Amino acid sequence: MIAYSQRNSVIVTAAVFPFRICAALCVLGLSVSANAKAIFTTFDAPGSTDTEPQSINDTGSITGYFFESNAAHGFVRASDGTITAFDPSGSTNTFAFSINSTGTITGEYDDSSNNSHGFVRTADGTITTFDPSGSVDTDPRSINGTGVITGYYTTIGFHQFHAFVHASNGTITTFDPSGSTNTFASGINSTGVITGEYEDSNGHSHGFVRAADGTITEFDPSGSINTSTYSINDAGSITGDYNDGSHSHGFVRAADGTITTFDPSGSSATSALGINDNGRVTGSYLPGSHGFVRMSNGTIKSFRVGRSTSSDSINSTNVITEEYEDSNRVVHGFLRSP
Repeated sequence: MIAYSQRNSVIVTAAVFPFRICAALCVLGLSVSANAKAIFTTFDAPGSTDTEPQSINDTGSITGYFFESNAAHGFVRASDGTITAFDPSGSTNTFAFSINSTGTITGEYDDSSNNSHGFVRTADGTITTFDPSGSVDTDPRSINGTGVITGYYTTIGFHQFHAFVHASNGTITTFDPSGSTNTFASGINSTGVITGEYEDSNGHSHGFVRAADGTITEFDPSGSINTSTYSINDAGSITGDYNDGSHSHGFVRAADGTITTFDPSGSSATSALGINDNGRVTGSYLPGSHGFVRMSNGTIKSFRVGRSTSSDSINSTNVITEEYEDSNRVVHGFLRSP
């Protein structure tokens, strides 16, 4: 295992922002909304040519993956900045996607036959692998605080994707909404409620929410041609985006089914990827590849690190993690503390 400390920090305060300071920070690729302050910490896994954080838990631990010598490896970054790399036994590529409050991580790895398998990595480093019956490609996407995992898989021939729930005792249950030709589960909350999307026979995608008892409810924002969902909080609020035929917009769906759509000012394409228990949403938008955070009252603040910024995960203390690309097109991790 490899350990590495945090790399750099930049403090940005816009409330007292003389022009010369603004100009200097803009050269670095940082932009901040008025009356806001943020601490940006950038980091890389050891030996990385491309570091891609995916998930942050409430203690500030981050998981994701990085590339080194054309192979991907998983990593976990502790709140003190120490980075530990890991791979399941026999892995040729490892992709870690989600970390829960206990530090347990889930993701997938490729074997020498290029088939992918799911894994669970506990905080002490123990890794257990799993696959739904008949799977040749298993893709776990989210783990909740009790260790329940959701994701999707496909069987031989890659003809159809199905969703699954992996209980903490290892039991796997598979499911598909009625009429689905492909099902992709993306998020699970502490009560076991799952969100995701499915494709119909016409190739259009729709959002769904699956209750802990297995009941599935489909939904789409008004005017949607294709709906994608990514994250669900403990209140049952879901975030994602939809395409209306011209461009994509963000949305939040409350537990009662009410859907609110939104876009940062000037956005031509909005992708809303993470929601925390405070109702704050993070994601990114075009043009210019900016990150954003949307407050529960609807206020949206944008930010940018480097030449392009993606923002994927936000914890209950409103700390955001994801990646940015520098002027040399090298990808690095960052976290944004409010």
